[in-house]
Amino acid sequence: MKFIHDWIWIVIVAFCVLGIFFPIIGIFALICMLAPVVFAIFKGRFWCGNFCPRGSLNDVLLKKISLTKNTLFVLKNVLVRNTFMILLLAVFAIQLFFAFGNWSYVGTVFVRMILITTGLSIILGIFFMPRTWCQICPMGTMANYVSRLSFSKKHTKHVKIESDLCVSCKACNKACPMELDVFSCKEQDSLKNPDCIKCRLCVKACKKGAAVLN
Repeated sequence: MKFIHDWIWIVIVAFCVLGIFFPIIGIFALICMLAPVVFAIFKGRFWCGNFCPRGSLNDVLLKKISLTKNTLFVLKNVLVRNTFMILLLAVFAIQLFFAFGNWSYVGTVFVRMILITTGLSIILGIFFMPRTWCQICPMGTMANYVSRLSFSKKHTKHVKIESDLCVSCKACNKACPMELDVFSCKEQDSLKNPDCIKCRLCVKACKKGAAVLN
């Protein structure tokens, strides 16, 4: 999976470039839009941390130039996230409605949406944390809600901290690209925050082997 994550960013770069000249390929963006939600049924936001082309772009390339400043609190606000999701999807749906029947224009709608959101993702990733976009990504937000379902919770792996091994260095918190308080699960059963993208960076950052994903 690491190999896929390290190189799948090429997909979104190719999509954005080729989509300008061949709009019809924009329809394939539907795969990456639905995948996070489908995966969330069984694995939480696993897609976001391992297979998402834009997430890969942010982690592999954007991370090199990011100022890595904490994401604005307002972007983490539930009301803001939900409003952004509803507005963006509404605009998207309206455009698709008027484009219906013309597959080339339908593809253009998808390409335009990906270009705009990728541009926004890059801007936010440069001035804040590389994964700032993931805090407000509409599909990520939908995956967040699906992850809360009892079926998903039952089948999803979660990060745990073995308290007898933990030395409270909080390296796990510093490593989390979603800025989650991973260390807090030391006193809990596990980290069941629905925004955990299962990237395992907190596990890799723990030199004592206290953090595990199971």
